[in-house]
Amino acid sequence: MRSSRRHPLLVPVLLCALAVLAARPTDGMDGDGGSGAALAPQVARLYEDAATATRQYEDGRLAAEEQRAKALEYERLLEGQREKTDAMREDLGRIARAQYRGGGGLPLTARMLLADDPDELMRGRRAVSRANQAVDRVIGENLRAEARLAADETKAQAAWRALEKRNADLARLKKKIEGKLEAARSRLEGQADSSVAAGSCPGAVRLDQPDRPADASWVAPVETYELSASFGSGGSRWASRHTGQDFAVPIGTPVRSAGAGRVLKVSCGGAFGIQVVVQHAGGYYTQYAHLAAVAVDQGDRVEAGQWIAQSGTTGNSTGPHLHFEVRVTPETGSALDPVPWLSRRGVPLL
Repeated sequence: MRSSRRHPLLVPVLLCALAVLAARPTDGMDGDGGSGAALAPQVARLYEDAATATRQYEDGRLAAEEQRAKALEYERLLEGQREKTDAMREDLGRIARAQYRGGGGLPLTARMLLADDPDELMRGRRAVSRANQAVDRVIGENLRAEARLAADETKAQAAWRALEKRNADLARLKKKIEGKLEAARSRLEGQADSSVAAGSCPGAVRLDQPDRPADASWVAPVETYELSASFGSGGSRWASRHTGQDFAVPIGTPVRSAGAGRVLKVSCGGAFGIQVVVQHAGGYYTQYAHLAAVAVDQGDRVEAGQWIAQSGTTGNSTGPHLHFEVRVTPETGSALDPVPWLSRRGVPLL
């Protein structure tokens, strides 16, 4: 599964994200109804909205942390500048006090009359005056530096507080979307189980397709996942050995065709529940099983990365996941280990 210079537009971007996500229609998701044909696309849209809200929230959280670090750094620099100015003022005070003590408190005219060399006294006096002016200039520059640092600290603090507020708004929106998504997933699972129990496969429900990389010949069957049961593993759930690679994903997660090809079979019932088999060039087939909904019909041409279904837990399944196989025939029993097979095609599964 940044500094303010790098994110000058982050706050307005987060505002736009809030407005766009809040405005997305839910197509009746607040109610209890909704046919399978309407529910599957709603789950897919909510899945995308939840992913977008999560990314925006994470971006905003990282930006807020960096703005807070910047504000603290400005505060540290400002404190150091103040200490430096105070030290220079103290040095100037010591010089003034030393001059007074050296002159015995006498006025300059009296010291000139009593001096052995009045010209030397005046030269020393001018040197001290120039030194005092130089110190005054440095103190002035330090005070201006203090003012700039104080202004920078104020701006950084304000940006941090604004980001924190936007993040709180995004967190509330994210929670609301995830709540709707969870409810929709539950209804989708119920509809899928009912279809399988009745032996009636649901028809294809077309999904709005995401942008796909033009140069990708092969992709992982789901975008975000955790690998669970692997090829060849044993257990009481299987008659012999596990014939594919499982991807632990929530119900309704969009399932992608691993590569370009033709939909050879869409079926439901049995151990695999609702499943899709795609035929690829080179004599290979990929299977996608335990689905909740399908987005293709038998005979459809598909591209790598195209959404062809949504994950579920139909058939012989102990929880939501996608069962993915690579085969050399369309039928069970001809499976290859999909992990090295995909890796050789530039798709490492992590």
